[in-house]
Amino acid sequence: MTSTPTPPARRGEGEPGGARGRLADLASYAGVSEATVSRVLNDKPGVAAGTRQAVLTALDVLGYERPSKLRRNSAGLIGLVVPELTNPVFPLFAQNIETFLAAAGYTPVLCTQTPGGVHEDEYVQMLLDRGVSGIVFVSGYHADSRAGTERYTRLRERGLPIALINGYREGIDATFISHDDRVTMQLAVRHLRELGHSRIGFATGPARYVPVQRRVEGFLEAMAGVEGVQPEEMVRTTFFSVEGGAAATRQLVDAGATAVVAGSDVMALGVLRAARQLGLRVPEDLSVVGGDDVPFMSFVDPPLTTVRMDVPGMAEAAVSTVLEEIAGERVEHREYLFEPELILRRSTAGAPTPT
Repeated sequence: MTSTPTPPARRGEGEPGGARGRLADLASYAGVSEATVSRVLNDKPGVAAGTRQAVLTALDVLGYERPSKLRRNSAGLIGLVVPELTNPVFPLFAQNIETFLAAAGYTPVLCTQTPGGVHEDEYVQMLLDRGVSGIVFVSGYHADSRAGTERYTRLRERGLPIALINGYREGIDATFISHDDRVTMQLAVRHLRELGHSRIGFATGPARYVPVQRRVEGFLEAMAGVEGVQPEEMVRTTFFSVEGGAAATRQLVDAGATAVVAGSDVMALGVLRAARQLGLRVPEDLSVVGGDDVPFMSFVDPPLTTVRMDVPGMAEAAVSTVLEEIAGERVEHREYLFEPELILRRSTAGAPTPT
């Protein structure tokens, strides 16, 4: 006859005591039998990965120390998957998410994709192998309208809490945290229209991305009815990079643009570069509006007018929803939109007088 293991003590307690009661507590929270809890605490085989994770989550949530043999498995880990770190908005998200996770007692595991390197699906498998309690995705495959959504459906089927930032997709039973891209364009275009601009161009990233599609829709709506302008002709989709912003700007200036709205602050730097190469002064000859308000945009020349993304608010919401699910609370799976804010600096001015 096998003996029942002594469950771990609560954090800060001395003598374990109450072994049977604690087994019952863990079993009740995880929705499994006490025998299954015993197998997990003894690190025995024959327990499904989802069930094992449920018991480990119960240990963390109920405040029990993990047995030493289980501490090599990632106690209190949350995966954080970002597409890259060259665009400053992604390190900004990572920093904020890590701060909120650390404050809640969890350790983030940052996974950064690089061209030709490890991609999202491989990172997710690594995270699952380490037994993470949840994953936050920032602008992942969910943001790409050409990518399948089955990868996220499979995670939800195993009961793993996830939050997806910037890129809503139908059919995924999860929490989406999104910047309101349509309102972003309304704010930018309204500002430029009030300054007298009518030939306003929009330089943005690849059209397959959901945020890009929403911003294009918002731009076209905001520009509808502007006399003498076909809004569709003033949109250029390229790469989310300095070079992409510069290339789009040259085309938009050729099309008569007196102002350019960029899909990101990084692209806006390309707009500024192209303007100088073309001999145009900003904002006297060409007004420029960025997007995101990442650090140091107030120090470029001229300081960049931009539309701020509420990165701290979005990061906190994503972390909160994941931790609530880990704690067994009911979370409404839907999209939460965060309002942008127009930040006025010196890269925009009145439309130049026609010569």
